[in-house]
Amino acid sequence: MSMRMKLVKFINIKIILLLVSAFILLLSIFKDTEIIQSSPFAGIFDFGSNMKSGSEPAKISTTKIVSEESIVIEVVEKTLPSVVTIGISKKTRTQGTIQIDPNNPFAPFKAVEGEEKTIEQNIGSGFIISKDGIIITNKHVVRDTQAAYTVITNDRKEYDVTKIYRDPLNDLSILKIEATDLKPLPLGDSSKLKLGQLAIAIGTPLGEFQNTITTGIVSGLGRGITAGSPYEGFVEELDNVIQTDAAISPGNSGGPLLNSSGQVIGVNTAIAGEGQNIGFAIPVNVVKELIATFESQGGTFERPYIGVRYKMVDQKTAILNEVVEGAFVETIIEDSPADIAGLLEQDIITQVDGKKLDGENDQSLAKIILNKKVGDTMDLDVWRDGKVLNITITLEAYSE
Repeated sequence: MSMRMKLVKFINIKIILLLVSAFILLLSIFKDTEIIQSSPFAGIFDFGSNMKSGSEPAKISTTKIVSEESIVIEVVEKTLPSVVTIGISKKTRTQGTIQIDPNNPFAPFKAVEGEEKTIEQNIGSGFIISKDGIIITNKHVVRDTQAAYTVITNDRKEYDVTKIYRDPLNDLSILKIEATDLKPLPLGDSSKLKLGQLAIAIGTPLGEFQNTITTGIVSGLGRGITAGSPYEGFVEELDNVIQTDAAISPGNSGGPLLNSSGQVIGVNTAIAGEGQNIGFAIPVNVVKELIATFESQGGTFERPYIGVRYKMVDQKTAILNEVVEGAFVETIIEDSPADIAGLLEQDIITQVDGKKLDGENDQSLAKIILNKKVGDTMDLDVWRDGKVLNITITLEAYSE
C-alpha cells in the first residue's frame, strides 16, 4: 500500500472520530429534552445509574407534559354538550294610557288599556344530570311560577320545561324536559376542594353569549355573603359557598363550576354586589343532597307542604318573651293541611314526630318536611297560650 493511500485512510478515520465526538457532544447538550429522553439514545447517559451488578438496564419512562391550556380545552370539549341555556316566555301588558276626547266635555278623559305582549328571553344556565332530561339550575332562574321555560342544548335544540322542582332550602331547582340520550355531567366532591385549584365556569352571560368559558381558581371556601345578580333582579343570603375568580356574569346562574377532571364542583349562583372577579357557587355536595331527597320521594315533582309561614324562636328570645323555643306560626294558608288540622296563627311548634325543633336553625322545620312524602303524617307538639297540644297533619302536594 502506497504512502498516499495510508495517509488518506488515516485522514478518513480522523474525520469519522471527529464526527462521532461531535454527535456525542450534541447528545450531551440536549440530553434532558423530551425528544432525546424518549429515544434509544437516552440509555447512553443513564447507563451507569440504571445498571446494577448482574441486573438488566432499567426501562426508560416518558413523561407527558400537560399545560393548563390543554386541560381547559379537554374539559370544555368533554362537558360542553351537557351545559344548557334556560329561556323564559311570559305574557305581560304594557302600561295603560289616558286619552283626551275634546268632543266630550262631560267625560273628556278615557282610559286605554295597555297592549298584551309576550316576552321571550334567555335568562340563565343549567346542566344535565341524567340521560332522560333531568337538569339542575338555580331556583331564582325559574322563580316565576306564571312563566313558561325552555331549555336550549349545545346543539341548538329547544325543549319545553315540563316540570319544575324548587328546593325550599337552597337556591336550586330540578327541571324536566322530554328528551333521551342526553349526556349527563359527572358530579365531583366539594368536600375535597383545595384553595388555588383550577376552576372552569360555563354559562350564558347576559342571556346572549351561549356556552361562554371562563377560568380561574377556587379563591375561598365556606363563605357566607350577601350577593346577587342585577341582571336577574335577585339578591340573596348565601352560606357555605365556594368563592372563585373565574368570571361569573349575570346569566351564568345555574351553570356548572368544573374542576380539571371535568366534574361539577359547584353551581354558579351569584356575583358580589360590590367588587370585581368575585363569584360564588353552591357546593356540588348540596346538589347531591337535593338529588337524594328527590329520589327518596320517588322522583316526583310534587313537593309536600303543611301551609304555614313561620319564624324560628331561639332559646334566648323565648326566655325574654316568656314563650318556648320552636317555630312561631306567623300566617296560615287557607285550606292548607295546617288549616285543616286546626293549627292557628301565633302557635309555636316545639316538636315534630318527637324531635325537638332547634330554634337556632332557620331550616329546622323545613328539612323535616322535605324528607317526607305527599300523604305522610306529622305529629306536632304545639304550644298555645301556655298549654301543649298534639296536632296531626297530613302532608299534601304543594301547587305553585
